[in-house]
Amino acid sequence: MAKRALPLSKVYGLIEPGPVVLLTTAHHGKINVMPMSWHTMMEFEPPLIGCVVSGRDFSFTALQATQQCVLCIPTLDLAEKVVACGNTSGSRVDKFNAFGLTPLPATLVDAPLIAECYANLECRVVDSQLVEHYNFFVLEVIKAWIDPACKDPRTLHHRGRGVFMVSGETIKLPSKMK
Repeated sequence: MAKRALPLSKVYGLIEPGPVVLLTTAHHGKINVMPMSWHTMMEFEPPLIGCVVSGRDFSFTALQATQQCVLCIPTLDLAEKVVACGNTSGSRVDKFNAFGLTPLPATLVDAPLIAECYANLECRVVDSQLVEHYNFFVLEVIKAWIDPACKDPRTLHHRGRGVFMVSGETIKLPSKMK
């Protein structure tokens, strides 16, 4: 089979690591939410997640100042709201009100959970050494919440430029991992 060159700007869509999440922050009395798909698991226990938040995003300042956030995992039914949040700046719009998302109090951080999301992960920044050069934060999950009624979450996976894939069939193979 013949191969063809792929523009380097499209590599991201090939190796996207996980579901789109909604990152929430709270700073100076204002809560905000932004979609994020540039993240990766770094450690099992304690759970560490690395993520990139653009310095141009309203959430960047809040995350850098407060060193805490919540990563909320939406399912397919929230797809349009996820995209709407990504197409709007929190500096001008209260995205929770504008897009019908329900903030709930977290227990260990000031940023809110999102009631409509399948899972919510309360996080603290534990390493910011790469923020200056790459906008890369390392987060430790300090409390995790899940909706037990959601048995088969269909999560969104960003492929780039408005294209998403939805998680599908689950398979289980033998593994020696704990």
